[in-house]
Amino acid sequence: MLLGTQLPPKSDRREHHPLQLQTFADETLLPGVVEEHSSAAMKTDTPATTTPLLLRIMLSASYVAIWIALSGTVILYNKWILSPAHFGFSYPISLTLWHMAFSSVLAFALVRSGVVPSANMSRETYVKAIVPIGALFAGTLWLSNAAYLYLSVSFIQMLKALMPVAVFGVGCGFGVESFSMTTLFNMLIVTLGVAIASYGELNFVLIGVLLQLTAVITESSRLTLVQILLQRKGTRLNPITTLYYIAPCSFAFLAVPWALLEARPLLADPTVNFNAAVFVSNAAAAFALNMAVFLLVGKTSALTMNIAGVIKDWMLIALSSLLFHAPISRLNLGGYLIAFGGVCWYNYSKLQGMKANSKSDAAKAEAAKAAAEDPETLPLKLDSSLTSKVSETNLRQMPLSRSPPQAEKP
Repeated sequence: MLLGTQLPPKSDRREHHPLQLQTFADETLLPGVVEEHSSAAMKTDTPATTTPLLLRIMLSASYVAIWIALSGTVILYNKWILSPAHFGFSYPISLTLWHMAFSSVLAFALVRSGVVPSANMSRETYVKAIVPIGALFAGTLWLSNAAYLYLSVSFIQMLKALMPVAVFGVGCGFGVESFSMTTLFNMLIVTLGVAIASYGELNFVLIGVLLQLTAVITESSRLTLVQILLQRKGTRLNPITTLYYIAPCSFAFLAVPWALLEARPLLADPTVNFNAAVFVSNAAAAFALNMAVFLLVGKTSALTMNIAGVIKDWMLIALSSLLFHAPISRLNLGGYLIAFGGVCWYNYSKLQGMKANSKSDAAKAEAAKAAAEDPETLPLKLDSSLTSKVSETNLRQMPLSRSPPQAEKP
């Protein structure tokens, strides 16, 4: 199996909620989400248990808020840089390559200087985990930046509503998500909404749509692999060490198409504006976003970022319409509302199932604890079975009785 991860059999595999938080670190919660694997999270009757729950909710909300702010900044900044009508740097691979180079150098300096501890990753783990993640990361950044050359930010965010669908499909393929017809129906509703929004797009460009859809596929695969990597026993990566390993790998993968497609045109273009302040600030924002992405996925799950991203998408749709004067039709918004409704219903149904599982686990844990504390409640069958086994063993070990020898007749 890829990454060498041993997954439990399907009979023992619990269905994961997209907002469920599964990492080696302490689990945190989004608002309204109940922690599945801890019965203490279900207890809200005492201040001792209420305070940690509220703290976890606040931490999770802060992770999501930081990611939304940085993601929106980088998206609008990249669109401004790549747009011919604004900054006019129409080389998406070069821009992505610069981001990976900046992240690699900064992460290398932080790790080698001892500011951030290294993870001491083995070569086998690097080849089986980091290399595929780095390749998918490079493809996602390249394709999504290239889509900005053809599509508006608002329409791209509508297409990104398909991300939960892709993550669910990839998760089922990797065995980290459980398939069900109800979930499939929810995903079909999301897909239908995106299709309607695409039909109503006034500036529909096929190549841009294909680029963005391919980026959705590569991103969903990357997110799932990151989730598996961060959950592996013995593998602990903070955001800096994650970039320390993945950014150079992504740089190497991006160098090939850059040399083939953009190197000569870029170097021969006399109109290119190499503004140091623009490129450094843009790369710094991308570096901070990369850390926020890995932090959010590491503290939550692969789907958490995409579900929380629905809020970010609504904000970006409004901002892009104001900043870049991108037209939005009623059919656009109507289709996106359908997709949004499908995702919300999917989250609600999964959350109810997770709460039911949490209550069941809490009841079982309380029963086991009560039985352990009160010896009189232990099943009598255990004592009787042990007694019978001991008696049977003793009888088998006793020598067979023999009648006394008779006196010989004279």
